[in-house]
Amino acid sequence: MGKKVAVLIRNNQDEGFRMSVGLTLADDEVNVFLMDKKLESGENIDLNVETLGDLDVKLFSNNPENSKFQQMNTEEIGKALANYDAVITY
Repeated sequence: MGKKVAVLIRNNQDEGFRMSVGLTLADDEVNVFLMDKKLESGENIDLNVETLGDLDVKLFSNNPENSKFQQMNTEEIGKALANYDAVITY
Protein backbone atom coordinates (compact mmCIF):
# COMPACT_ATOMS: atom_id res chain seq x y z
CA MET A 1 0.00 0.00 0.00
CA GLY A 2 1.15 3.49 -0.74
CA LYS A 3 0.83 6.60 1.33
CA LYS A 4 -2.18 8.08 3.10
CA VAL A 5 -3.12 11.32 1.38
CA ALA A 6 -5.67 13.86 2.64
CA VAL A 7 -7.10 16.48 0.30
CA LEU A 8 -8.36 19.48 2.26
CA ILE A 9 -10.75 21.57 0.15
CA ARG A 10 -11.68 25.07 1.25
CA ASN A 11 -11.82 27.45 -1.71
CA ASN A 12 -11.38 25.74 -5.06
CA GLN A 13 -13.85 22.85 -4.98
CA ASP A 14 -13.71 22.14 -8.72
CA GLU A 15 -9.93 21.73 -8.77
CA GLY A 16 -9.80 19.98 -5.40
CA PHE A 17 -12.23 17.25 -6.37
CA ARG A 18 -10.62 16.89 -9.81
CA MET A 19 -7.19 16.39 -8.25
CA SER A 20 -8.64 13.96 -5.70
CA VAL A 21 -9.87 11.73 -8.51
CA GLY A 22 -6.45 11.93 -10.17
CA LEU A 23 -4.69 10.93 -6.95
CA THR A 24 -6.62 7.65 -6.91
CA LEU A 25 -4.53 6.45 -9.87
CA ALA A 26 -1.56 5.89 -7.56
CA ASP A 27 -1.50 3.12 -5.00
CA ASP A 28 -2.34 5.59 -2.24
CA GLU A 29 -5.26 5.88 0.17
CA VAL A 30 -7.01 9.16 -0.59
CA ASN A 31 -9.54 10.86 1.70
CA VAL A 32 -11.22 14.20 1.02
CA PHE A 33 -12.17 16.83 3.60
CA LEU A 34 -14.55 19.62 2.48
CA MET A 35 -14.12 22.42 4.98
CA ASP A 36 -16.67 25.01 6.09
CA LYS A 37 -18.56 25.57 2.84
CA LYS A 38 -21.52 23.83 1.27
CA LEU A 39 -20.75 21.54 -1.64
CA GLU A 40 -21.09 23.52 -4.86
CA SER A 41 -23.15 22.11 -7.68
CA GLY A 42 -21.83 21.87 -11.18
CA GLU A 43 -21.27 19.26 -13.85
CA ASN A 44 -17.58 18.72 -13.06
CA ILE A 45 -17.95 18.75 -9.28
CA ASP A 46 -20.97 16.43 -9.37
CA LEU A 47 -19.16 13.95 -11.64
CA ASN A 48 -15.98 13.99 -9.55
CA VAL A 49 -17.82 13.53 -6.23
CA GLU A 50 -19.77 10.64 -7.75
CA THR A 51 -16.55 9.10 -9.09
CA LEU A 52 -14.87 9.40 -5.69
CA GLY A 53 -17.82 7.62 -4.13
CA ASP A 54 -17.61 4.85 -6.73
CA LEU A 55 -13.90 4.47 -5.89
CA ASP A 56 -14.70 4.18 -2.14
CA VAL A 57 -12.83 7.38 -1.29
CA LYS A 58 -13.98 8.61 2.12
CA LEU A 59 -15.55 12.08 2.03
CA PHE A 60 -15.65 14.17 5.21
CA SER A 61 -17.03 17.62 6.03
CA ASN A 62 -17.43 19.87 9.03
CA ASN A 63 -20.50 21.49 7.45
CA PRO A 64 -23.80 19.70 8.25
CA GLU A 65 -25.26 20.95 4.96
CA ASN A 66 -23.03 18.38 3.23
CA SER A 67 -25.17 15.41 4.20
CA LYS A 68 -23.53 13.08 1.64
CA PHE A 69 -20.26 13.42 3.56
CA GLN A 70 -19.29 11.83 6.85
CA GLN A 71 -19.51 14.57 9.48
CA MET A 72 -16.51 15.54 11.63
CA ASN A 73 -16.02 18.76 13.55
CA THR A 74 -12.96 20.92 12.87
CA GLU A 75 -11.09 19.61 15.92
CA GLU A 76 -11.65 15.99 14.88
CA ILE A 77 -10.44 16.76 11.36
CA GLY A 78 -7.33 18.46 12.74
CA LYS A 79 -6.49 15.40 14.82
CA ALA A 80 -7.17 13.06 11.89
CA LEU A 81 -4.83 14.97 9.57
CA ALA A 82 -1.88 14.08 11.81
CA ASN A 83 -2.27 10.46 10.60
CA TYR A 84 -1.63 11.26 6.93
CA ASP A 85 1.65 11.15 5.05
CA ALA A 86 0.61 14.13 2.92
CA VAL A 87 -2.04 16.85 3.15
CA ILE A 88 -2.87 18.73 -0.03
CA THR A 89 -4.93 21.91 0.27
CA TYR A 90 -7.21 23.66 -2.23
